[in-house]
Amino acid sequence: MYQCVAASSSLRERSSRRVLIRTLPHLTEMEKQLHLNLLASRPPMSGGLQAGSKIRMGPGRKRDFTPLSWIQYFETMEDVQVENGNGKDVFRIYCSGSHGPVLLLLHGGGHSALSWAVFTAVICSRINCRVVAMDLRAHGDTKVKNTEDLSAETMAKDIGKVVEALYGENPPPILIVGHSMGGAIAVHTAAANHIPSLLGLCVIDVVEGTAMDALNSMQNFLRSRPKTFKSLENAIEWSVKSGQIRNIESARVSMGGQVKKWEEPNSSPGISNSIEGIIEEDEEEDEEESNKKRMKETEQEVKKDSIFTWRVELSKTEKYWEGWFRGLSALFLSCSVPKLLLLAGVDRLDKDLTIGQMQGKFQMQVLPQCGHAVHEDAPEKVADALATFMVRHKFTELKDGYLC
Repeated sequence: MYQCVAASSSLRERSSRRVLIRTLPHLTEMEKQLHLNLLASRPPMSGGLQAGSKIRMGPGRKRDFTPLSWIQYFETMEDVQVENGNGKDVFRIYCSGSHGPVLLLLHGGGHSALSWAVFTAVICSRINCRVVAMDLRAHGDTKVKNTEDLSAETMAKDIGKVVEALYGENPPPILIVGHSMGGAIAVHTAAANHIPSLLGLCVIDVVEGTAMDALNSMQNFLRSRPKTFKSLENAIEWSVKSGQIRNIESARVSMGGQVKKWEEPNSSPGISNSIEGIIEEDEEEDEEESNKKRMKETEQEVKKDSIFTWRVELSKTEKYWEGWFRGLSALFLSCSVPKLLLLAGVDRLDKDLTIGQMQGKFQMQVLPQCGHAVHEDAPEKVADALATFMVRHKFTELKDGYLC
């Protein structure tokens, strides 16, 4: 159904180390993003699109919530196999670009690599680079043996294994970019030196102090979300109108990475036939049995209508939240590579980072009028900030005709 298109010669050379997945020809795919990705420091703001968003709607015009395909933003989709001790884990990645440093993009909790779709198209138009956006363990279309282990240590090791599977012992220069939970995992990966060719580190809207403060209210936030959606379009509409994603284009491509079709539990074969047989033999059901039957039919209708649900049950990952964020500021400051911190508001900066920023230990930029999903709400602003950072450190060059 799919056909694979190689993103670069280096990826082709190691095709034997991966399971290449087909590039969908006609696809109507969907993909993702969750307010607070897995830990929002403030509640979602209503109001849909941000001012200056790429897609504008005139008065009275109906918004288009139909899904967009990943293929409009990435060049290839691949599955990368890695050894896990008990067999193999398979990680889904999306790639673009053929030369320059690699931007390894890590999404937040509950999201998928498709949250980076619009950003990828923009950054690749700005600078010479390659993009690898990865579905993390138990997220998106990644398939791992142990979906329960979402510890920072395990997820950081996953990043190193995928990089090794892609590039072998001599990986190209890599800059990790992570949002929310993905930003925390990016810091743990860098601090543990899982990527020997690490060039730099960019963390988007995750700060230890505000993340830890948000933990107490996180379960309430998760309970407040709809449990199911009648369609993918309905899920996209909810994400925009709730303020989870303020850029409608990004919501249309990324929300499908957050939700999936409802999977009915397996039922015994032939059960419907046996029911029909009983009805034929005993047409006069008592009132109690009749009520039970009606309730069952109503329940089935509800399930039929609510055919999309969340891919990841974030409430069940609570035991790992503290491990992702505790000590994150000190760990971030200890990384020796050039660092960029992008925030949606200055209130997210804690004491350690304030001192570190004053001492020039990292570069910081605040992008106002954005929600927590900064790279989705304002992909152009994030791309501009990252392009400027990389050119300043001489990691890459601007593409012809583009000025920072």
